[in-house]
Amino acid sequence: YTFNFSDDFREKVIERFIDAYEHCRTPNPCIDCNRFIKFKRLLERAFELDCDYVVTGHYARIEKTGERYILKKGLDAAKDQSYVLWAMTQEQLRHTLLPLGSLSKDEVRDIAAEQGFINAKKRDSQDICFVPDGDYAAFIERFTGKDYPNGDFVDLDGNVLGEHKGLIRYTRGQRKGLGLALPRPMYVCGIDSASNRVILGDNADLFSDSLDAEDINLIVTDRLDQPIRAEAKVRYSQSAQPATVWQTDEDRLHVEFDEPQRAITGGQAVVLYDGDTVIGGGTIC
Repeated sequence: YTFNFSDDFREKVIERFIDAYEHCRTPNPCIDCNRFIKFKRLLERAFELDCDYVVTGHYARIEKTGERYILKKGLDAAKDQSYVLWAMTQEQLRHTLLPLGSLSKDEVRDIAAEQGFINAKKRDSQDICFVPDGDYAAFIERFTGKDYPNGDFVDLDGNVLGEHKGLIRYTRGQRKGLGLALPRPMYVCGIDSASNRVILGDNADLFSDSLDAEDINLIVTDRLDQPIRAEAKVRYSQSAQPATVWQTDEDRLHVEFDEPQRAITGGQAVVLYDGDTVIGGGTIC
């Protein structure tokens, strides 16, 4: 069977991606695709066809501990994809198989070659699937038909440093692509949609020691009744960092890091770990 989920993909992945940038956040569309398409719509269709499981090629592991299903890191640390699966529910984990989680990428390529798969040596892709050329701002302009007006680059004191080319082109921590001749390296420290300004500062201005996250999902428990120690990742490529975590509301977490972290960015996910076990996660707000 071939299933057409294009309307769902447009609404739950592409439009959420655009909405995030329009509200000065930096989205992770792979998380939304897993959350709303692979493990929601595809799993719903699997049940309609009396299938027991959805099987994907993510490098992560699912284990049952007591009555709960637990998500764990893939054994190949360089390819671990547990970060993008933090939103999986107990029902989704129960009906998902991840056969590559205990293999390395090289082992998988060897198996594919032995079986004659034409993509056995296909290079890894880091691209967003619906933005294959990497120019996400141009994609947003084409998709929406909107113009995103130029405005001012300013420093932390409000001094104008130059002109930016539309707020959707910038994200916290960015240095490249600013198009400015500056006396020292400067980075995007904030984006002010009300004044249409991009705020620049020094690398030291990017560090903060806490964050709040919303739209949370917990895997190892239903609720955090007291503060816990954990390791937290604020982006896919980062190593997990020690922190203390509180659940402050039904759908909200507060994370305090032992050491300040660079460029914590709204719209990205914070994912909590206990060793190689995913505690849960949420969207940084």
